[in-house]
Amino acid sequence: MTMTLDKTGTAAGGTQHAQGPLRKLSIVGYGAGDAANNLAFTTATMFLLLYYTDVAGISAAAAGTLLLVVRIFDAFSDVLAGRVVDRTYHKRLGKFRPFIMFGSVPLLLLSVAAFSIPQIGQSGMLLWAYVSYALLGLAYSFVNIPYGSLAGAMTQHAGERAKLASARTIGGVAVASFLGIFIAPLMKDGAHLQPLFTTMTIIFAVVGTALYMFTVFSTKERVVREVAKVSMRQSFATLKGNKPLLLLCISSFLFLTGYLAVGTVQIYYFRDVLHSLELYAVMSIINIVLTFGLASIMPRLVQAFGKKQMYLAATVLMAAGGLIVFLAPANMVWLAFTGVIVTQIGVMLVSMVVWALEADTVEYGEWKTGIRTEGITYALFSFTRKTGQAVGGALAAFALAWGGYTAGVGQQSAHALLGIRAGAGLLPMVFAILALLAMLAYPLTDAKHKQIVAEISDRRVIRLQTARLKAAESDAADTTGTVRRPTDGPASETPSH
Repeated sequence: MTMTLDKTGTAAGGTQHAQGPLRKLSIVGYGAGDAANNLAFTTATMFLLLYYTDVAGISAAAAGTLLLVVRIFDAFSDVLAGRVVDRTYHKRLGKFRPFIMFGSVPLLLLSVAAFSIPQIGQSGMLLWAYVSYALLGLAYSFVNIPYGSLAGAMTQHAGERAKLASARTIGGVAVASFLGIFIAPLMKDGAHLQPLFTTMTIIFAVVGTALYMFTVFSTKERVVREVAKVSMRQSFATLKGNKPLLLLCISSFLFLTGYLAVGTVQIYYFRDVLHSLELYAVMSIINIVLTFGLASIMPRLVQAFGKKQMYLAATVLMAAGGLIVFLAPANMVWLAFTGVIVTQIGVMLVSMVVWALEADTVEYGEWKTGIRTEGITYALFSFTRKTGQAVGGALAAFALAWGGYTAGVGQQSAHALLGIRAGAGLLPMVFAILALLAMLAYPLTDAKHKQIVAEISDRRVIRLQTARLKAAESDAADTTGTVRRPTDGPASETPSH
């Protein structure tokens, strides 16, 4: 592989490798980025189906089909975004931050549009819903792919990556908890909710822009990059044979399918099955406590047990919680709520380790090929996650339609309640078990990753030394050719100018 060197011997397009810990400001700034992400993402996953069925008047079956189609489109948008990111490099801002800087405002304004469907007839409203949500997903891909890839470029240290993953989880849960505590309890009268959604998304657009800018100016790419702009052939070469990435993608697809199912219908579960919508706010408060508690001990848990084992434990918790939610009688609210919390603990644990696991697969691909391709690696990972979100959200909506859910009625039928239970409990249980089975075959342990990073560093040193030696030999040859020039007569010590 050919490299060019600057005067300090750094590979072109790269930066000197920083071995020290990340600044606290950088960790907080990275977490702020996911808070901004979730002002668009979690708002959509938590309320968009409810908005479609209870505010816009779109049927549950039509809304489920919409979620499936558009989220699969979003998944392919991630691959496109990954390729664009891999081909892009800005000398001052790096590879990832320019996308966050310039893509954030369009993303947040499209979130406003998705929750502002005008009364233009059923066909027109459905068309608006498709187009606005599809554009929202496309914009999200061009912000979230660079954001997610940024962590792997900030550090290669497992402990520091665990801190970034925890900060990201805290940012996301902070937004989700805010929505659960202050917004979800207001979801009672669908006919009068449009002003609330409009005002809320406009405020989120302003706050989200500020959070994104904080991320841009507080973070920095510190990992050496020997190839600044990656070709398509190089991108896909790093994916070929990357078994850890493949298995992580499969497991994440399955886990996200179950998680999005429960996330989509959970508000229906509290409101229509348990008749305790106020518990949604209580759950959100508990989520905050659990998130900060788990984030404070997660680096030590990862160091003691490893990321893979923590992931497996989380899937067991989600499956157990789903089973409780599905079977708990409606009059045993405490038992059902316990199942919800157990499920949430499993979700949080996965959220705190999965991003570090994905970043590890970047090094595996670099170890195999010599090329770092955070963009396409994260894009493939996000593609499978988005597909899981599409399937999970659609299955939840189809569960409502199968049960015969009717918007606006005070009491749902027994079959409708069974459909809600299936979405909130049975689906997450089944898919958590499948995710566990896929992850059992994951081969990249923390010890193996540490060995890979050391080997990549050793290879880089050898390549840099070889490049310097060749450059010195070339300079020496040029100097010799200038000082001594073969002639028919005696050699001249200095050429005439």
